[in-house]
Amino acid sequence: MTKLLTKSVPFTFNRYGYYYFSRRVPADLMQHYSYPRVVQSLKTKSAHTAKTRAFVAAAKLDEYWSHLRMTDADLFGRNLLKPEYRSFSTNTQLNVSMELEQNISLADALKTYLVQKGNGKRQTFHLASQRSCTYLVYACGSKNINNYTRSDALKYRDYLIERGMVGSSVGRVLNSIRAIFNFAISEYALDFKNPFLGMYFDKSAGVSKRPPIPIADIRKVQQQCRLMDDELRWLVALVSDTGMRLAEGAGLLKSDIILSADIPYISLKPHLWRPLKTSGSQRDIPLVGDSLWAAQRLSEAFPESLFAFPRYNKKDVTNSNSASAALNKWLRQYVPEGCTMHSFRHSMRDRLRAIECQSEIIDRIGGWTSEGVGQGYGFGYPLNVLQDWIKRLEI
Repeated sequence: MTKLLTKSVPFTFNRYGYYYFSRRVPADLMQHYSYPRVVQSLKTKSAHTAKTRAFVAAAKLDEYWSHLRMTDADLFGRNLLKPEYRSFSTNTQLNVSMELEQNISLADALKTYLVQKGNGKRQTFHLASQRSCTYLVYACGSKNINNYTRSDALKYRDYLIERGMVGSSVGRVLNSIRAIFNFAISEYALDFKNPFLGMYFDKSAGVSKRPPIPIADIRKVQQQCRLMDDELRWLVALVSDTGMRLAEGAGLLKSDIILSADIPYISLKPHLWRPLKTSGSQRDIPLVGDSLWAAQRLSEAFPESLFAFPRYNKKDVTNSNSASAALNKWLRQYVPEGCTMHSFRHSMRDRLRAIECQSEIIDRIGGWTSEGVGQGYGFGYPLNVLQDWIKRLEI
């Protein structure tokens, strides 16, 4: 089996892409071992992670070997040692472990989390992780992660609430900080319980339910879209009769819009610049009514761009926040108070309910997660069935 020695990551070798810890047993301690070398998988392909784990393992071995030598009957001067220092106790192991834990600061834990888990993630993921740690420092100070207590976690939760965050926002921040601590505990093999687990807070506090847009107002908005007939209004029209999330529509490629098929549809799939919210969000959506009109207009526009909406895809990430701000401001004059672009999704579900569409079909059209093991079997509903139900919305 091929081994590749790695000088850049001490105490390791690489086999088939994975790093292994390797350390020769000192000659004076060979009587304690059945093999002349300590070899164990570090269970990672990352050089950065392997280096961290290897140094921790080496430090623990050095401490253990030091204590093994102290138990040697031939140790020079051993008879002069106090009784409590003549054996390697469990308490000594615990103290060594705790010393290692204390070296993992909140900043180190965040950095490791972002390097390992943030690869390929959107900038919002990185900003949310950094923000949750910043809030923790504001609320409880900067500490090594094993020094944060349950009392600190409760203080942190109360701090978020006192900032005026609604329940859903508190939940997102707590989920973020909990994930950072969980990852650090696992990554560095730390022996303490995550203080942010199982915390209670009122999830509904301050949350205002987004109302659906009445069908009369949807028709009024769609009429305005055809009159204004520009890129922004095409996006509104596309969302209005498909139930897509705004970001899903804003990140489309022109090649995702299939007009040449017997049933025109959008092939909604994840892209590097715009991932999808859930695995169930990947779907085919039939185009009818105003969404079909918008798709046809998009197919003729921007011949120099691969994107359906190039103004929102000028960088590495689809700028759906910019689209949301511009369109919500325009939409406000035509819809009831509290309605936003996302309200079209709520309306789509209500519109399908009103014609007694099955919940499973509604979930498929909107990309909502369906419950039950059986929902994952097979290919789902064919496009013509979905089209039949969406066409009924036009009656």
